[in-house]
Amino acid sequence: MDLRTVASSLSDIEKKTLTALSGQEKTPEEIANEAGMNTDSSRRAVQWLMEKGLAGVSEIKSGKIIFTPLGEKYFRHGLPEEMILASLHGGAGTLEFREIMERNNMSKEEFSAGLGKIKPKNFVAVVTEANDAGGKTAKLSLTEVGKSYDPQDNRERKAMEEIAAKGNAQDREALKELRMRGICSEKEETTRKVSITREGEAVKTLPEFSMQRAYNVLDPVPRMHIGKKQPYVQFLNIIRRKLTELGFVEMEAPLIVHEFYNFDVLFQPQNHPARTWTDTYRLKAPEHGRLADRKSVGAVKAAHETGGVSASSGWKYTWLEEIASKVMPTAHGTAHSGRQLTKGVRVPGKYFAIARCFRPDVLDATHLIEFNQMDGFIIGEDLNFTHLLGMLEQFAREIAGASEVKFIPDYYPFTEPSCQLSAKHPKLGWIELGGAGMFRPEILENLGIKGQAIAWGIGIDRLAMFKLGINDIRHLFSDNLEWLRKTPLVME
Repeated sequence: MDLRTVASSLSDIEKKTLTALSGQEKTPEEIANEAGMNTDSSRRAVQWLMEKGLAGVSEIKSGKIIFTPLGEKYFRHGLPEEMILASLHGGAGTLEFREIMERNNMSKEEFSAGLGKIKPKNFVAVVTEANDAGGKTAKLSLTEVGKSYDPQDNRERKAMEEIAAKGNAQDREALKELRMRGICSEKEETTRKVSITREGEAVKTLPEFSMQRAYNVLDPVPRMHIGKKQPYVQFLNIIRRKLTELGFVEMEAPLIVHEFYNFDVLFQPQNHPARTWTDTYRLKAPEHGRLADRKSVGAVKAAHETGGVSASSGWKYTWLEEIASKVMPTAHGTAHSGRQLTKGVRVPGKYFAIARCFRPDVLDATHLIEFNQMDGFIIGEDLNFTHLLGMLEQFAREIAGASEVKFIPDYYPFTEPSCQLSAKHPKLGWIELGGAGMFRPEILENLGIKGQAIAWGIGIDRLAMFKLGINDIRHLFSDNLEWLRKTPLVME
């Protein structure tokens, strides 16, 4: 071992500890007091010095007498015999058993134990007196011996004072009695004593010991993994906050909905191919739920069958509530827009939901079976399709960071006109981000809503792919620690 190298690498607390060890053993607490540091630092320094062979530690085991919880009580408030004598001295020399116990909050067992200690010494006498009920009352009376008793002569009290002060007592008989009464017990303690080794003494004489510690700033250091939110969760929280700051109201987005909200409110006929088992999931149990909003049910039925109050002629079929009342995992976020429209909206108003959706699909780099959508709509008196296109382009460019955006005409049963929003991914090419359009009058007018509404359902997962720079949508839900650690914080 090169002592000069060791001396130059010693930390400040190690040097202080070696300086404090001047040829005699000391505890870590004594070292801390002498060196002017806290005990944790001295213990840490001792451990490091031991590993370098500059200090040694010996352990000394010793027994210490401590109070039990009962002993703590008797030490603070007095032994039962002391409390009995004190009560008699302050109570004209004679008191009923009951009165003594009540004065001292003493149990019958404690009273009996205390009486058993003082009665054999002729400190007290038991007397009985007739009472008004025709029975007898037991009383305790001080004898002449008891009147002259000095509490300072109590051997067990003296032993308790010594235990409190020194952790032991000289009177072995009194100590034995206290143990038998459950007032004290023995606890084994280990004291660590630190001593300096011959190498430690030699290090203190070297010039390097007095020099500042040397550091090599070029040495590699371990990687630090700071705590942070999962990147996709952070992205969603940013979207949610931005929309809220823009005045949007967040809609409820339950995982399970009625077909009524997922399809019927949105003017999607009950024989539409998208409602078959190949395109949506169903619940095994329960299969149906109760549709409580009877006014909306009637309005939607009329819209489907005849067009209702709108100028439309509807789909011209018999609409069945039995189909609409089926329950299912949400197939698209627009289901929550449908629920909100039946509950009522403010005009003008802005609403959004970040919804968990479920749809049968083939897993690949851009498709999931369970995914998220950011759905929403804006309703007002003078909105048009141009407003919608501007809003969608702003989402793609500002939120996802897409540089190229395009719109393609599309069809949805609940919007007219409709379009598809696509953006160009640097590696995957053009990706569909979502669909949008203007809610049909068959929806709004039959629910008693006046005005125009621009609506959208965007695959927020795909927006996140652009923002986070990933090529596989499955990475968003990955539990790969390496990817989670390497992915930088999502910046706004």
